[in-house]
Amino acid sequence: MMLVYKYRNFYEMVEANAKLIPNKTALFIDKRKVSNLRLKEKVDTFARFLEFSAVKNGDKVAIIVANSEEFIVSFLAITKIGAVAVPINTFLKYEELAYIVQDSDSKLVISSPDLCDETKNLLNIPRVEKIVWTGKYEKLDEKNYSFLEITNSMETHEQISNPPNLNDLACIIYTSGTTGKPKGAMLTYRNMFSNMVAGDEVFNITGKDRFIVYLPMFHSFTLTIMVLLPLYAQSSLIIVKSIFPFSNVLKQTLLKGVTIFLGAPAVYNAMLKAKIPWYFMFFNKIRLFISGSAPLSQQAIDDFAIKFKKATLLEGYGLSECSPAVAVNRQELQKPLSVGPALPSYEIKIVNDEMMELPLGEVGEVIVRGDCVMKGYYNRPDATDETIVNGWLLTGDLGKMDEDGYLYIVDRKKDLIISKGINIYPREIEELLYKYEGIEACAVIGVKDKSADEDVLAFIQTKDGVDEIPEKLLRKYLKSHLANFKIPKQFYTVEELPKNATGKVLKRVLKDEVAKGKFKLK
Repeated sequence: MMLVYKYRNFYEMVEANAKLIPNKTALFIDKRKVSNLRLKEKVDTFARFLEFSAVKNGDKVAIIVANSEEFIVSFLAITKIGAVAVPINTFLKYEELAYIVQDSDSKLVISSPDLCDETKNLLNIPRVEKIVWTGKYEKLDEKNYSFLEITNSMETHEQISNPPNLNDLACIIYTSGTTGKPKGAMLTYRNMFSNMVAGDEVFNITGKDRFIVYLPMFHSFTLTIMVLLPLYAQSSLIIVKSIFPFSNVLKQTLLKGVTIFLGAPAVYNAMLKAKIPWYFMFFNKIRLFISGSAPLSQQAIDDFAIKFKKATLLEGYGLSECSPAVAVNRQELQKPLSVGPALPSYEIKIVNDEMMELPLGEVGEVIVRGDCVMKGYYNRPDATDETIVNGWLLTGDLGKMDEDGYLYIVDRKKDLIISKGINIYPREIEELLYKYEGIEACAVIGVKDKSADEDVLAFIQTKDGVDEIPEKLLRKYLKSHLANFKIPKQFYTVEELPKNATGKVLKRVLKDEVAKGKFKLK
């Protein structure tokens, strides 16, 4: 099946909405509304500023901004002029942010003043020329600009000298691998639109639907499915700055008449445990709950069906390198423990190590082909060649297929840890631990908890003559270099880490020992 694309770029989508349904609310933010026409005007204005700032076709612009209208306007304005948006995890610390900004060759940064402790020094990176602050910032000068002043004072400018096309690069999403530093997955307009076209069809979206966006917009799942898809389908989105407090997410869901609610398993598990008011259960208009980022436990799926009888919960599967959605259960048929069949036009195969397709029911590596597959990793041709083979993307996930084409994810080939739907790669934590005085060897693993989420555990082998290193000191050390979500939940000191003949730590042995209860979990 071939997908039909009615737009070449995101600006054409914004333009069409402003022309066809100018007064319809595109964004709800607290008590404010932004119409399609007003959204276009803001995009035009900020795009003009980028042009004045010598941001050209193909230039990279980093977005380090919490959920907001400014994030969406920035993203759409950057891509309007053919530049490339680089959304970055707002939970990262300066060292981590600096690496991504430098690696992506970003020449301009957009950030929030409440993140200034971690972002203001990004101006020290040679290529970075300016920072645009999305809120009140005291030290405005020739390198620090106010987003509000720009959008209030600049002229709108609708002309684009060189509009982007489907095969042009739209954004770079940095994804956590299992080795080394994060890699930038290069996504084209075709990649991201393929997700939108397929999602629009599978979820039967109409202009009456309303999406709620409370998961971070820098995440590929949120960006494509929760921000761009509603704009594509001419529906509306409700912006909530943060998942905390969750009571506000529920309040906005009820007050704004949300019909499509997307979340990660941690959110759905919390909703099952929470005492949700009867009036929410009675008056909410949710027709679809969609889950992504990590697997849901069967118990959660069963309990959810009992608690929320009016809506359907659909579990899907994807990865940043696939823009990100690959498969999702269908409203007409959901299979327990499955993530559903491939989205329209995508192909999924299960293969062995020689890339030979395996029979139905056999476990092997999941590989994907279709318009969702990224262009490659930015400035990493070797990694690209290892990941994309003859047009097929090797996911590194182990799975199996049934006779209906439904995919079942069994495990991951790599050591990647997924906690609360966010990827964490152990080597980054291990490399820092190895630098800590007195540590001989270490290993970081993920262990599933009762909700099928993963806890990060660290195992430490100290040098001869060094006693156990206090956990408090290790936490303090890691917190100065890493985002909080990467800090291990528990640290264990062991006499000797299990290793193979070549000295490689056997993480599978550690996982087995945890499963057998050798290490006490808090």
